[in-house]
Amino acid sequence: MLRLNVNGKDIELENLDESTPLLWVLRDQLGLVGTKFGCGGGFCGACTVHVNGAPVRSCTLPASSAAGQNIRTIEGLATDGALHPLQQAWIEHDVPQCGYCQAGQLMSAAALLARTPAPTDADIDTAMQGNLCRCGTYQRIRAAIHSAAGKSGDAS
Repeated sequence: MLRLNVNGKDIELENLDESTPLLWVLRDQLGLVGTKFGCGGGFCGACTVHVNGAPVRSCTLPASSAAGQNIRTIEGLATDGALHPLQQAWIEHDVPQCGYCQAGQLMSAAALLARTPAPTDADIDTAMQGNLCRCGTYQRIRAAIHSAAGKSGDAS
């Protein structure tokens, strides 16, 4: 039996190989398909989720390593139907093109703002360097992060 807490809900999974990457548990077992499969090696960041508030690559994290931890996916970023300030900023700055990497981008950005509420360009570049965007929207991502930082004292 594997016990996880995902987006504030306690979940018990039976008959699961505990070495299964968290990504596949989220997508295939729990139906949380916002977290994307990109490279499968933790290099592109499309699969980024939070584990205890820290951004992690769910494609390389065994589900058993996440047991007893607080996991948050892109589906858990908004609260009570209200978009997270980053999600709103993404819309206002027209960040996504194809959109495939955006869940991972948003989760990395949310972790950044939770620990650094007023990030510099260098802070943003460092925090986001592991998230690849084939469409090249990096300047809009940076602008959206700055915008969200200005709108929320709690961007976690």
